[in-house]
Amino acid sequence: MKGKDLLNIFKKTGGYITDSHIIYTSGKHGEAYLNKDAIYPHTKEISAICLEIATRFKDEGIEVVAAPALGGIILSQWTAYHLTQLIDKEVIGVYTEKTPDKNQIFTRGYDKLIKGKKVLIVEDITTTGGSVKKVIESVRIAGGEVMAVCVLVNRDPQNINSESIGAPFYSLAEVKMQSWEEQNCPLCKKRVPINIAVGKGREYLEKRSKV
Repeated sequence: MKGKDLLNIFKKTGGYITDSHIIYTSGKHGEAYLNKDAIYPHTKEISAICLEIATRFKDEGIEVVAAPALGGIILSQWTAYHLTQLIDKEVIGVYTEKTPDKNQIFTRGYDKLIKGKKVLIVEDITTTGGSVKKVIESVRIAGGEVMAVCVLVNRDPQNINSESIGAPFYSLAEVKMQSWEEQNCPLCKKRVPINIAVGKGREYLEKRSKV
């Protein structure tokens, strides 16, 4: 699967939005959005994507696949399943959960499943790499060895890489999306309506209405 094939899946499922006014999680504004939630209901497509990830790392001795919740749960499960089939040895899938202070930690005793194991971390879309870094830290705290990180889409290939992440880093596709701080947003200046269906547009408008 090439990067364009992955992006075609996003487009087919309505997950690649362009010519809109998006508020990203970072608070910045932009005109395009990859809606990961649009592809998750389609099990055939998700299975194919995760098979691609599993195939790329089948010779790395991976014993555990870990990911940040929520969407990452689906990726870790499917990738672990396909790795199990490919190497004929059980590979387990686990996930971290977000804490009130926005950390990513293992709960439910999953840290015990990671100790001494070789771990592949998977994630859907990387914008700043923050979530991935927190999962890496939690894996290492639990005594696991991070063999690699693989994301579906890297939105900032110039700044998000193996060096900045702190582990071997790979992506199935790269999509550069221009973004602006609110005060510099040309869409705001043109009074383009904010998209409240995806991203943080609804929360942004609610917060602004209270000011």
